[in-house]
Amino acid sequence: MPSEGSPFAPEVVRAVTAHMNDDHAEDTLLICRALGGVPEASAARMTGLDDVAGEYAATVDGEEVRVRIPWAHRLTERGEIRREVVRMYGEACEKLGVRPRAEH
Repeated sequence: MPSEGSPFAPEVVRAVTAHMNDDHAEDTLLICRALGGVPEASAARMTGLDDVAGEYAATVDGEEVRVRIPWAHRLTERGEIRREVVRMYGEACEKLGVRPRAEH
């Protein structure tokens, strides 16, 4: 459930989730597998975010399950979202033994 008083307007959330789902679906899956407690997920998509966590829907055994992964710290500005997702991607790659892509 999104935190009350999140600094991110709905249009920011829509833009970030669309970007993640359109351009970084594999990254999202790695993040959910490594940090979201669903290592067996076969697919994942970002469904929302607020100042304390990213929200995802992961497919596990053909069923969609809700996953909420907290940020390392409370976010207050849009630019922090990208930095935090990149951090999480790096952490997920390290945890899963996957080589990160160079463009991150």
